[in-house]
Amino acid sequence: MSPNRRWLLLGLLIVAGIVNYADRQIIAVLKPMLERDLHWTDEDYGLLTSIFQFSAAISYLGVGWFVDKVGLKWANPLAVGAWSLAAMAHTVVRTFAGFAVARVALGATEAVYTPAAVKTVAVFYAAQERGMALGFMNAANNLGAIVTPLVVPWLAVSFGWRAAFVVIGFAGLLWVAAWFPLMFGKIDGPAGAKDAAAPAARVGWGEILVDRRTWAIVGAKALSDQVWWFLLFWTPDLMHREFHLTVAQIGWPLAIVYACAAGGSLLGGYVSGRLLTLGVSLNTARKLTLLTCALLATPVVLVPIVHNLALAIALLGLTLAAHQGFSTNLFALIADITPSRRVGSVTSLSALFGNLAGMSILAAVGFSLSHGGDYLPFFVLISISYLMAVGWIQLWLPRLKAANAVENGFGEVPVG
Repeated sequence: MSPNRRWLLLGLLIVAGIVNYADRQIIAVLKPMLERDLHWTDEDYGLLTSIFQFSAAISYLGVGWFVDKVGLKWANPLAVGAWSLAAMAHTVVRTFAGFAVARVALGATEAVYTPAAVKTVAVFYAAQERGMALGFMNAANNLGAIVTPLVVPWLAVSFGWRAAFVVIGFAGLLWVAAWFPLMFGKIDGPAGAKDAAAPAARVGWGEILVDRRTWAIVGAKALSDQVWWFLLFWTPDLMHREFHLTVAQIGWPLAIVYACAAGGSLLGGYVSGRLLTLGVSLNTARKLTLLTCALLATPVVLVPIVHNLALAIALLGLTLAAHQGFSTNLFALIADITPSRRVGSVTSLSALFGNLAGMSILAAVGFSLSHGGDYLPFFVLISISYLMAVGWIQLWLPRLKAANAVENGFGEVPVG
């Protein structure tokens, strides 16, 4: 594949990420309106968000295998088309149960995006480019989170909240139409890699589960992802509850926060990639970047006690920038240390545990707020989550080695 075509492919992944996050975040931005029209409580909302996470988590048991088995050419458009239809299905429901079914469908289909996108980058980009490519891909998530609070309130106020689901869902269907022309013909990865769009031999779960690398990634993903899901679904409510912002007013503060997150994604990918280019070892480059991001996230504990909107936005922006720098390097680490044929499966397994952790914290927040609690205990937890994740990686993998530097057997990464 030519360099121009590879970057065009990355551009499509970025657009898919924008649509993906717009579809899932609509419910958070429109929470006050949906609560009024559909008579929800905080606990109902927390339950809906956790249902979405649970659906995605369960789906991750199979979507990694699905991506590895059917290949990138078909996995990507099938996923985007299915979740776009699921998003549009929200327009026809009228009850809590109906909304729950729509959220289940959306979570199950959107789960394909992460393993498919990470595998695409792992196949088509060398280690020195991977961090930056994943940084761009991760930044797409934040662009979706920026676009959603800017566009969705206008759509909801002008045409009703159901119009927002229709418009974003239709954008996904347009993406599917753009995918196939790019993927016609044989698609080779760098350095003579085999055709990445073709189906691959099935990878046994036993081979994956006995590998220390798998559990290093899984634990770090669970500890860090809970922060992302908590802030994605509850930050709009925090702005409304603590700073009395309306749906129409909430757009710019959220856009600023997620713009910072996008910058962190790009910077995190650039820094680790630059270190590798300068000859720094994989072990040092990845772990140093992860530790730096973890330290930058610790001041988030101050958010619920500062009582100043500008300062809260700055702290949230710093935290999400740190999160995305961390996440970018964690995805790059999967591609670095995991054999290519296992990347989709390992990514989906780690995302499974990340979503289970997210589901737990989302439900816990809803229950706590409905029973007189506040946000402070949760901000204490998330302020140390990244440091715990770095410690977890170090515990399982004291020294990182690239996948092509080790054998493809079980437990091949040294432990000391």
